[in-house]
Amino acid sequence: MSQETKPYRILVINPGSTSTKVSVFENETELFEKSVFHDAPQLLHFARVNDQLDFRRDVILQILREENIDLADIDVFVGRGGSAYSQKGGVIRIDEKLFADTRDAVGGSDHPAKLGVMLAWTLAQETGRSAYTLNPTNVDEYCDYARITGIKGVYRVSHSHVLNQKAVAQFHAKAQGRRYEDCNFIVAHIDGGITVSAHERGRMIDGNMGADGEGAFTPTRIGSIPVLTLLDYLEDHTLDEVRLMCARAGGFVSMFGTANSDTVHALVEKGDPKACLVWNAMVYQVCKMIGEMSAVLCGNVDAILLTGGLLRFDDVSEMIRRHCGFIAPVSVYPGEMEQKALALSVLDVLRGEATAADYTGEPVWKGFPFMED
Repeated sequence: MSQETKPYRILVINPGSTSTKVSVFENETELFEKSVFHDAPQLLHFARVNDQLDFRRDVILQILREENIDLADIDVFVGRGGSAYSQKGGVIRIDEKLFADTRDAVGGSDHPAKLGVMLAWTLAQETGRSAYTLNPTNVDEYCDYARITGIKGVYRVSHSHVLNQKAVAQFHAKAQGRRYEDCNFIVAHIDGGITVSAHERGRMIDGNMGADGEGAFTPTRIGSIPVLTLLDYLEDHTLDEVRLMCARAGGFVSMFGTANSDTVHALVEKGDPKACLVWNAMVYQVCKMIGEMSAVLCGNVDAILLTGGLLRFDDVSEMIRRHCGFIAPVSVYPGEMEQKALALSVLDVLRGEATAADYTGEPVWKGFPFMED
């Protein structure tokens, strides 16, 4: 049987800030996809993201039982990733070093996406299989201007929804009969976390550090806060409390006690003044971020691409079109393309049609030597 026709069963593990999404593919065919929502009060019982590992593992195994799929029948495990040292884009083999650096969050941004790598590696070790990741949240293609802050030795790094953003951008370019590498896009991933990035000819050259407290606030994150205002807030709150709000307990969780966007949007539909103000302010801030990225691309924007779970609400794309439609045409891709991208990219590797990289254990970008004098 040739590599092209051999049936591979691929388990795709995609932990997010408010969900665990699981798929099983047999070659190109998705046998099923399930997503389990986790509201903030449930996840806040875990002091650290790493503490969720067994909980998320149980969710995955329960889903497999419901689908009558034995773990022993899985040929390869693929997990969303992040938190290790920054890497180049593409498929990466998960090994013990990548697992350890992901667990220890050596690259910063202790985001639940890291659990995809950790779970894929753990399950692969149990079954004697291989494990891979693709375009983790810390793929770094930033231009030098995007890195600088006003504090010596403190730099911005790439922490974004790289996996979905690149998958959507590649899909849109192909649908237009073009190559991603020949296009300039602004891509906004809008869900439990929100990131907006500038993609210039196949490279994501700038964007916001969503899980680090930068950009629009979200269902779970505080977004950008004026520094002195945040310092005043810290006088009555601990640093750990603020860190938690950056990625897990801010935004809707802080204002409504839930990360459930359906709950908040139901209030919007009823005309609740608080919900309307907060919801529209969040989308308004996304619009501002899109404007920033248009300046990064010098106004040379082929399309604005909107993706993520909150695009199931039409008022999100409508407001963005009103504010940003003058920049470039707006295309909407509700949900995400992460499961298919993870599975099919690894399938190419299994068939010998593409090559997986090894984790280097070193960041892509190592600083500006002339800035350290």
